[in-house]
Amino acid sequence: MRLTHALPLLAVLCLAATGCGGQPPRPASATQPPAPGYPVTITNCGRPYTFDRAPSRTVLMSGGAVGQVSTLIALGVEGRIVGNAQSYGSSDVPGRAEAIDGLPRARIREGAWDISREEMLSLRPDLVIGTTGYDFDAQNGYATRQELLEIGANSWLPDSTCGGPGTVRGTQTIEDSYDMLRDFGKLYGVGSRAEKLIERSEQRIEEIEARVRGASRPKVMYIIPGMEMGSAEFSSIGANGIWNDIFERAGGVNAFGGVTDEIFANLSKERVARADVDAIVIINWRNPDPDAEAAKLFAQFPHWQAARDRRYVVLSDSAYLGPDNAVAVEKIARLLHPGRF
Repeated sequence: MRLTHALPLLAVLCLAATGCGGQPPRPASATQPPAPGYPVTITNCGRPYTFDRAPSRTVLMSGGAVGQVSTLIALGVEGRIVGNAQSYGSSDVPGRAEAIDGLPRARIREGAWDISREEMLSLRPDLVIGTTGYDFDAQNGYATRQELLEIGANSWLPDSTCGGPGTVRGTQTIEDSYDMLRDFGKLYGVGSRAEKLIERSEQRIEEIEARVRGASRPKVMYIIPGMEMGSAEFSSIGANGIWNDIFERAGGVNAFGGVTDEIFANLSKERVARADVDAIVIINWRNPDPDAEAAKLFAQFPHWQAARDRRYVVLSDSAYLGPDNAVAVEKIARLLHPGRF
């Protein structure tokens, strides 16, 4: 993702409310002079968004994710959040889950997946952070990015998931987490904090890579028990996502990395049984007993080397887009290559 201080405005992006001019579209409420260090313009999902000051009323859509709210907490700007729908109920970082639970919660109607248009507009946001294009689809009952601009709110998505919830453009890597840190660092005026977090992560990952270099590369399964991403029995197996890069840095390879171009594989039990799996990463997403989920997999697929060795690790937010990928790299590396530590 790219931030600049000036971008040309494409005619197709002109807003009827503000007319067509030489500047990128601003929220309708942007009438005060820009704050020191602003404006900055983000190019997000192919469209420019201009910020005249740091956001002060941020709302986070759920999207089954937690990386965006974790990034804001890591940057120390959680006080700018007025509504949060992201939570796993657990974290790989001490104190993080409690910090998320302490944030103002956005109301989600019973039976709904995310924040409705009406609830969103009532929160009077100046920035709405989503996880995929699904979060801004009017057909799903959500406020569109255009509607948000008209009430004075910008919006942000990971560039790689501007489409629907199961799609990814290109291959997400840890660099996408760093891009998010840099974007939010610049938008909130805390760029130096973002760079320090990135530097610390890069250094730790380089140390781990050096330890596992030259070792065999076990095949790893990434699965989120309890999350349904399709109609098949196994619909939440990580396929084309950031975890592929995490596995590689940790000295492993995704056992299901080539089965689909989408983020998650949607597979039958028979197809899963044909895979060679040496280790399992269980993602704890609001799960009361993730260890029992590992035991269940071992019972279903006793022929896996992972089942014979009882080789698995439970992770949460560090193995997804977010500020703590180094934690996942280290924990998985220790699982796969204990003799190197």
